[in-house]
Amino acid sequence: MSTHINVLDMAREQLAVAANILDLDKGLHNVLAQPMRQLIVHFPVVLDNGEVQVFEGCRVQHNAARGPTKGGLRYHPDVDVDETTALAMWMTWKCAVVNIPYGGAKGSVKVDIKKLSKRELEKLTRRFVTEISSMIGERSDIPAPDIGTNSQVMAWVMDTMSMQKGHTVPGAVTGKPIELGGSEGRTEATGRGVVVVLEEAVRVLNMNLANARIIVQGFGNVGSTAAKLVEEAGGTVVGISDAVGGIYNPKGLPVHDLFNRYSGRDGGIREFKDAEKVTNMELLEMPCDILIPAAIAAQVTKENADKVKARLIVEGANGPCTPDADHIFSDKGVLVVPDILANAGGVIVSYFEWVQDLQNFFWEENEVNIKLTKIMRSSFSAVESAMMTHKTDMRTAALVIGVKRVADATIRRGIFP
Repeated sequence: MSTHINVLDMAREQLAVAANILDLDKGLHNVLAQPMRQLIVHFPVVLDNGEVQVFEGCRVQHNAARGPTKGGLRYHPDVDVDETTALAMWMTWKCAVVNIPYGGAKGSVKVDIKKLSKRELEKLTRRFVTEISSMIGERSDIPAPDIGTNSQVMAWVMDTMSMQKGHTVPGAVTGKPIELGGSEGRTEATGRGVVVVLEEAVRVLNMNLANARIIVQGFGNVGSTAAKLVEEAGGTVVGISDAVGGIYNPKGLPVHDLFNRYSGRDGGIREFKDAEKVTNMELLEMPCDILIPAAIAAQVTKENADKVKARLIVEGANGPCTPDADHIFSDKGVLVVPDILANAGGVIVSYFEWVQDLQNFFWEENEVNIKLTKIMRSSFSAVESAMMTHKTDMRTAALVIGVKRVADATIRRGIFP
């Protein structure tokens, strides 16, 4: 992430724009600009070689006016409390935009997971969960996977919480393996949601997906799923990047082959020979019709936004475009489908998983996908009409919907005592 961009400032700047349009009371604006709780923990882990290493982690709950808080656990060497707080705030708006009964939260541990063995990763997870156990639970705050974590990590989280409770609590975490109460369709949910809104946006712009050239920055869970689904829908993926770097071929790339053969290898997708090698930043500026930034925050800034050639940007990652970049895109007439709408598929299916766990009654994948698609489409439509009403860009329209729902819930509940 760019060192000079504070994503918490970015999140608060976005909130201020929406608060201004909604003419929010100053006190209420202040409530929404601050997290409800932040817990920072430092905890030791005994490594395989017998050494003790101390790690820093945190869990941030932004707002619980509309229900229990919900949000991923991120394991990354560059995370800090500010970034985690910004992500928690975006989660609050995201849940409100798609109208599911959650508030936003986020957790993080400052760690490079590539340097840990599987056993060390498990010990770190179990100790971290124990440290934040006073905050999390199936009715209070429900973690989920994020960058650096996956269904296995969620299984350890669930088991640790169950050991402390004395009985199994599957609803305490989402994104779990299917065998432990995970939901069908959860792994692909975020990427699938990205493609559902992409198809809606293509319709709005009168573009033809079959003729569209698409670039995907980030080939993790979200980016790889979106790339595969958009290819199946008839689009041509011309550029992809992962942590190592990017590749570009104007004639198109074989997404499924890249995923099966090169994803997760040390050299990454750049080992694929039939394409031009580019950096992650160069990839964003290559010729294309649709750009899906699905890596990390603050990738498109005032420095490079003008060089982006796409007519449509669909944010798979959280906060990939800065407010300065938004202004440039707005002036150029580029449609940006914002993160709090575009990547909400993950939290929607996490919500489905939680509902299934609480009822001990599980749905088939087709049912999950139909329900997900329906919510994504109706949410897109609501944001599109708010965009027309307020004569603004799509991000501001989505924020206006999300912030208003949270503000209304806060006013209805009142300020305790």
